Amino acid sequence: MNKNENLISIIMPAYNCEKYIGEAIDSVLAQSCRNWELIIIDDGSADNTSSIITEYLQKDSRISLLSNEKNIGVSATRNRGIEFAKGNWIAFLDSDDIWTPYKLEKQIETAQEKNGEFIFTGSAYINEEGKPYKGIFEVPEKVSYKELRKQNVISCSSVLIKKKFFTNIKMEGDDMHEDYAVWLRILKTGITAYGVNEPLLIYRIHRNSKSWNKIKTVKMTYKVYRFIGLNPVSSAYFLAINLIRGIKKYKRIYSS
Repeated sequence: MNKNENLISIIMPAYNCEKYIGEAIDSVLAQSCRNWELIIIDDGSADNTSSIITEYLQKDSRISLLSNEKNIGVSATRNRGIEFAKGNWIAFLDSDDIWTPYKLEKQIETAQEKNGEFIFTGSAYINEEGKPYKGIFEVPEKVSYKELRKQNVISCSSVLIKKKFFTNIKMEGDDMHEDYAVWLRILKTGITAYGVNEPLLIYRIHRNSKSWNKIKTVKMTYKVYRFIGLNPVSSAYFLAINLIRGIKKYKRIYSS
């Protein structure tokens, strides 16, 4: 058996995240699943991000650091991490998000049970200061391409997916929801993504994030639909459904 067959390569882009990245890395170190490598890509940070990462490099040999010569954006940064990855499995974790300790273990179990190659999880939410919201985001047992067009139920930091899907499909388009576009393109090949309906990801909501700026997120979602090949009418149709479901989602999170 290839020693990297079950290795999970965790891709973490990092840009001016000195305030949060320590928590993100600590949540990886706390994983019950130990067969992983953490690839952190510093995308031209101007704060103490690089120094903090360097301290962790000395603590655990499974952590490695790549440094972009200049800021190239989150899509190209993730792609660089994927190219560097040694494992057959890819997991994404943004530098301001947190995993619960059994996140990877439960996803591997689900992959084995379902013979799945694309696994995602539910989410809990915290604000910029780490204060939790009471609401959680529940996810379906499985989702197909047709279903995902109606709402993006796959949070990037919750994903565990086989590396092979990124051979011909790359992340691109930082002016849209680049992760949503990738999930749709991958599912369009005919596979199914399986959900673990537990809040194994703790997602940090920022007031200046894509999801917080509603006008911006509408435009970015529309761009996703056009990018994957939907015509303007179909794009507007799915955008309307997505908006309605998104409003319900955040209403549950903020009002619970």
